[in-house]
Amino acid sequence: MFSRNKQPAIKSLIAQGSRIEGDVHFADGLRIDGEVHGDVRAQGGQSGLLVISALARVEGAVHAAHVIVNGEVVGPVHATELLELQPKARITGDVHYKALEMHQGATICGSMTPTDAVLEEKPPLKLASSAQ
Repeated sequence: MFSRNKQPAIKSLIAQGSRIEGDVHFADGLRIDGEVHGDVRAQGGQSGLLVISALARVEGAVHAAHVIVNGEVVGPVHATELLELQPKARITGDVHYKALEMHQGATICGSMTPTDAVLEEKPPLKLASSAQ
C-alpha cells in the first residue's frame, strides 16, 4: 500500500537537548529528538515525512503526509497519507489520518477521525441467505 522506498529523505534534525520556540516549517523530511513548542508543518501540509522520536516532545499542531510518532505530542495530528504510532507514542489531541498503523502501547487522548478519502460511499451488502 505505502512503499517505504518512496519516502523523502530526512534532511533536517532537531537534536536531543534542543528546544525550538515557534512554528517549524520543513521540506522533505524532518526528525525531532528534542522539543518543539509551536506547530510543525511540512511545506504545503500535503507532503513530507515527519519522525517524532521516543525522546521528543511537540506542543502544537502537526501536519505532514507521513507522520511517525514514538514520542509525545500535545496538540492535533494531521497525516494526509499515513500515521504510524509506535509503542511509546503518546498523543493528547485529536488525530486525523488517511491510513493508520498503531502498535501496542501507543496511546491517544482525543478523537480519531479518518479523512474523507477513506469514507467513500459503499454499496449496501446483500446477505446470501436473504430471500430476495
